[in-house]
Amino acid sequence: MTEDERKRLTTDENGLMTYEYIANNIETCDRDIDELIDNMIRVDMTGQFVVSAARYLAAVNAMGYKAQIDRLVAAAIEKDREHKYLPDLLTGIYGADYADRADELRSSDDNFRRIYKRLYPTGI
Repeated sequence: MTEDERKRLTTDENGLMTYEYIANNIETCDRDIDELIDNMIRVDMTGQFVVSAARYLAAVNAMGYKAQIDRLVAAAIEKDREHKYLPDLLTGIYGADYADRADELRSSDDNFRRIYKRLYPTGI
């Protein structure tokens, strides 16, 4: 990422600009991905673009971006108080069959457990 790009991204108001940068430069932004994630978490107040970025990185390379996805998911849990975007994480990150594996995922993945608890406080 160039200094001009870095400076431009510091003006991002909601995370969209940073999300677009990641999506348009995924093949060359690995060196800067943590800085980009930090910026997105800082500016996205609703969790919309944090969720989108987590889903995008999971689709591109879930294992390669595991640490970044975990950070984005944790941020989304804190930011999405209205639960507008969290349901998308369940299928986008954990698969369409997440409900069939809910017990296993709750015991092995803290972020899944936290999302599940918010969306299904009394279970399915």
